[in-house]
Amino acid sequence: MAVTKKIEIDGQRVEFRASAAVPRLYRIKFGRDIYKDLRSLEKSVDDGNEESSSLDLFSLEMFENIAFIMAKHAHPDQVPDTPDEWLENFNTFSIYQILPH
Repeated sequence: MAVTKKIEIDGQRVEFRASAAVPRLYRIKFGRDIYKDLRSLEKSVDDGNEESSSLDLFSLEMFENIAFIMAKHAHPDQVPDTPDEWLENFNTFSIYQILPH
């Protein structure tokens, strides 16, 4: 059974879907292991405090890719086919606004 959640990003309600298919979809799209990337991302963001985090560009790209896959999984026909196209729907924002606290 899939879990869905709507999060407000840049004034838009964005639906994300997580299911057992997400790791496979991520691996097919990006050629990477989502679990390893999530562990690495978790270490980078520390406690969700922007001041103490060590989030680098690679970690930021992992976050964007994971968010993209979950949004695409929620609405395959509405979300564009690439993270770049999807991200064009938003203004610049801090990922710390949407990370779990």
